[in-house]
Amino acid sequence: MNKAFTKESDDSFDDVVAEPKDLLPPGVKNYVTPEGAEQLRSELGRLTEVERPRIAKGDHHEAGPVGDAKAAKRRRLDAIDRRIRFLRDRVSNMELVDAKGRPDDRVRFGASVTVRDESDKEKTYRIVGVDEADPGKGKVSWLSPIAKALIGSVEGDVAKVELPQGEVELEIVEIEYS
Repeated sequence: MNKAFTKESDDSFDDVVAEPKDLLPPGVKNYVTPEGAEQLRSELGRLTEVERPRIAKGDHHEAGPVGDAKAAKRRRLDAIDRRIRFLRDRVSNMELVDAKGRPDDRVRFGASVTVRDESDKEKTYRIVGVDEADPGKGKVSWLSPIAKALIGSVEGDVAKVELPQGEVELEIVEIEYS
C-alpha cells in the first residue's frame, strides 16, 4: 500500500511486532546461545502476556472512524499472532549451545573472534544463532559468510571472506568463549 494512504498510527505498530522472517533454511538446526534463548523466550512472554491482551482488551488509542479502529485492531492482533506462532516454533525447536568457558582453540559457535583486516583494523565478531544476529553490534549468524569463513580457524590463521566489495583477508587475532 502506498504510504500516502496509511495513517500515522499504523507506522508505530511496526516497532511493537516485527513481521516473522525465517532466516533458517529448512532442515537446519536452530542453534542459539543462552542469551539468544532468553531473548526469544522474553519476546514470546511479552507478546503473549502483555501486548496481545492489551490490544485485545482495546487498551490503546485509535484515530478515525470506529470501523477503522476495529480493522486496525484486527491487523495488530493478526500480526502478533503470527509472531507468537513463529516464536513458539523457534523456542520449541531451538538447540541451546553454551560455549562459555569452552577450552577450544578453534572458532566454533558461540565464540567471540577478534580479527585484523588488511588495513590493520581490528574488529570482534561473536558467532550466534540466526535469530540473535545483529551485525551492527558484532553479532553474526553462524550461517553468514563471515562466520562460515571463520569457523574452524585458530589464532594466526587467515580467513578469506567474500563480501559484496570483493574478497577480504582476516587474520584471527584472538578466540574467546565467555
